[in-house]
Amino acid sequence: QVRLAETGGGLVQPGGSLRLSCVASGNIDNIIDMGWYRQAPGSQRELVADITVRGRIRYAESVQGRFTISRDNAKNTLYLQMNALKREDTAVYYCTVKTKEPRAEIYDDYWGRGTQVTVSS
Repeated sequence: QVRLAETGGGLVQPGGSLRLSCVASGNIDNIIDMGWYRQAPGSQRELVADITVRGRIRYAESVQGRFTISRDNAKNTLYLQMNALKREDTAVYYCTVKTKEPRAEIYDDYWGRGTQVTVSS
């Protein structure tokens, strides 16, 4: 089991910045990929950005150039730096990790409870 705790959400004006953090605990040795998803009211959950254990990164087109994902494996922490925020970035942001059993093709996904980001003037 992996437990995830997100922090850093809040209310910010358009054009502002926020930094989300996600600390992983528990069976962290098997974590391979980490990522951020978001879900706005009335919408499906969507990928924001993710990063593999080897550091390969992908972003949603809507956040490319404004958001930066990073991970500190020594601290078991995932970050999302969000700049130039727009009203349409308002959503609950979820941290997720994928684990792989050593010497077996067994994968699991874990999710945090989410943190609210509201972009409004």
